[in-house]
Amino acid sequence: MRVIVTCGPSSEPIDAVRRITNFSTGELGILLANALTAAGHKVICCKGASATCHIPLDCAEAHAFETNDDVLALLRAVPNRESIGAIFHAAALADFRVKGVALADGTQASASKISSRSGELTLTLEPATKLISELRPLFPASKIIGWKYQLDGTRDDAIRKAREQIAEAHSNACIVNGAAYGDGFGWCAAAGEVVHLADKSALCAWLARRAV
Repeated sequence: MRVIVTCGPSSEPIDAVRRITNFSTGELGILLANALTAAGHKVICCKGASATCHIPLDCAEAHAFETNDDVLALLRAVPNRESIGAIFHAAALADFRVKGVALADGTQASASKISSRSGELTLTLEPATKLISELRPLFPASKIIGWKYQLDGTRDDAIRKAREQIAEAHSNACIVNGAAYGDGFGWCAAAGEVVHLADKSALCAWLARRAV
């Protein structure tokens, strides 16, 4: 079966040399892509160019991305999208992108590399492309598994957020983790099933065996 895995962080430029990003290493997505490959699936992996995990990626096809829109362009370019059996959207994509950079006097910065001599800067951020919402129109027949990383609230709150994502994105399941969920990972299915997986290895084995 042909499957897609997204992994690692995206980044959004401030100027030509600086960017905003997050702490994702890409490890989980690489482990998942490798597990799916070992299970006999043909994996297309879209990995953030700034991912720091050094585990070798073993898959049929790999592409690097920088911004959220880069990922969307890669997915739109996948040939024969109707043959994709499942999409595992594990990438930690940016929630915001830079709309503008204002100098201390209020004027907009235009230099390719903004000098620190310019003084204080003010960044205006706007919501970045929400990729999970774009997947169902692109892959109407595929199983879509999203991710939800929650820091605030309780485990029940985290699971509720996962269910909200499933409903909004018309996906099949959502993996939830983070401080709100606690140790391990939760598999939340559209049908209501919740399964706890103890660690990354257990999660990847579960997904390779069950989700596809």
